[in-house]
Amino acid sequence: MTNNTGKLILLTGLFVTALIAANIIAAKLFVLGSVVLTVGIITYPITFLLTDTISEVWGKKRATQVVWMGFLANIFMLGVLYIARILPPAPFWPHQEAFDLILGAVPRIVIASLVAYIVSQTHDVWSFHFWRHKTGGKHLWLRNNVSTMTSQLIDSVIFVTVAFYGSMPNDALVTMIITQYMVKLVIAVLDTPFCYMLVSWAKR
Repeated sequence: MTNNTGKLILLTGLFVTALIAANIIAAKLFVLGSVVLTVGIITYPITFLLTDTISEVWGKKRATQVVWMGFLANIFMLGVLYIARILPPAPFWPHQEAFDLILGAVPRIVIASLVAYIVSQTHDVWSFHFWRHKTGGKHLWLRNNVSTMTSQLIDSVIFVTVAFYGSMPNDALVTMIITQYMVKLVIAVLDTPFCYMLVSWAKR
């Protein structure tokens, strides 16, 4: 195994880990100032950074494969969580209700995430290479930001709508979409130096 292949495996592993972690913790909402956010925002934006890095170094085909690998990993996780919940708890273990309360919300969150994920990540890979062609392979910062920003908008609209529609007022849904997207825009700008660093590291 070459060093370059090892780096791809590492980035792919980080991608899948960040994705699955985001789907599990996304069931929790928190307040930042006056903004309501899902905790999944901690790790999910990292996936776009990683797909952009993989796209830049290994190309569109490999990045698309990684996106689908993440999709299949989430399907597998759904199956594992279902089995874990239906297994009868030991008589002396009193936490089944809490276990169901937390992980019971995950399937809807994961379904919302899967729909938003496959649409937004496919768009991200396409957009990244569209702008790569337009810029002649230059201006990594431009394609990193434009592809991520547009993809995050798609992701926010689909995810929040599917995950929380009916569980909160519609005006709260719209506010959540807008505020989450604003936070993701800031993260997208802040991750630009890390994209350059990862691409430089991966190419060495």
